[in-house]
Amino acid sequence: MRTLHRFGVLLLLLCSARATAAQRSPAPVKYGKWAVLATSIGLNILAADAHRDADRVFEEIEARCETDPSLCGVAGGSYVDPVNEALYQETLRLDRRSRTFLVTGEAAFLGAAALFIWEFARPKSPPDNVPFEPEVSVRNGVTRLGVRVAW
Repeated sequence: MRTLHRFGVLLLLLCSARATAAQRSPAPVKYGKWAVLATSIGLNILAADAHRDADRVFEEIEARCETDPSLCGVAGGSYVDPVNEALYQETLRLDRRSRTFLVTGEAAFLGAAALFIWEFARPKSPPDNVPFEPEVSVRNGVTRLGVRVAW
């Protein structure tokens, strides 16, 4: 639950950030990168939950084997006891599910990183709402300082 809370706070902070007007990125990039990042975080949380569930089911198998070792016999690559075999198959299913969530979450994270890099690498122009701008020039060995005022 703590992890979910931390990711929620992180997501809130990330979603509250705004792109500067000087970048003028297309809307799908400007907002899509945050959606893809949120998707990545959500998929990784789901992967951790599925992995935790698989561990819980496997611990149940181990507990059954400690209680009655005859239940843990293996024949032909599967448990002799049908309950243990069903639990083991459930563990495998949850592990596959966790792996799928993890791989897709990491792919989404790479996609979000690519969108962030693409946006930050774009040429930037100064914003239109700066009322004055300091100016420094050097001509014939003379340095001049001044202020340019936009009307």
